[in-house]
Amino acid sequence: MTWPFLYYPDDRLSLPELMAARLDGDVVEIGDAFMPTDAVETRELRAGSLRGILGTHLAATHESAAWVHGALHDPPSRHRTQRCVPRRVSPVIDSRLRYSDVRLPSRDGLVVAGVTVTTVPRTLVDLVRDHVRTGAGADLVDAFVEWNPAAIGAAIAWCDDAGPVQFKRPALDYLRGRLVRRR
Repeated sequence: MTWPFLYYPDDRLSLPELMAARLDGDVVEIGDAFMPTDAVETRELRAGSLRGILGTHLAATHESAAWVHGALHDPPSRHRTQRCVPRRVSPVIDSRLRYSDVRLPSRDGLVVAGVTVTTVPRTLVDLVRDHVRTGAGADLVDAFVEWNPAAIGAAIAWCDDAGPVQFKRPALDYLRGRLVRRR
């Protein structure tokens, strides 16, 4: 499917033509595509820009999903992905991706512009789980909560309804602490 506001290399224009248009100020990079300079960057355009590397078998998760939703201004250097189809896919070998072969439950995925992205609550839970596991990524969690403060309550509800998930308890404690500090 051709998007009117997204230009992919070798779709309508070659990569050298797109780079020249970028130098002229006609287009800007967005994910793995280009868009007109005067177009408004939306969730749909950000998700659509990833369709070439994610296809229909992979979902954007963690900071990649946060970027698609609009919580982060810049895309991550390596997109976090997870399988979103029932069967295993052939090994994903792409230096632009960090791939997890664990299947994303369909209730945790949202299709935006033909690309699966984790829902807002699941994205926040994933970011918090990474933070409590490694101690890094507090800036990502802060940016996400600043972008959507109501996501904390939705993330707590997601944790309460979820089955066993790694680092769920410390993530839930962290989220409840953030909720108390906000009041």
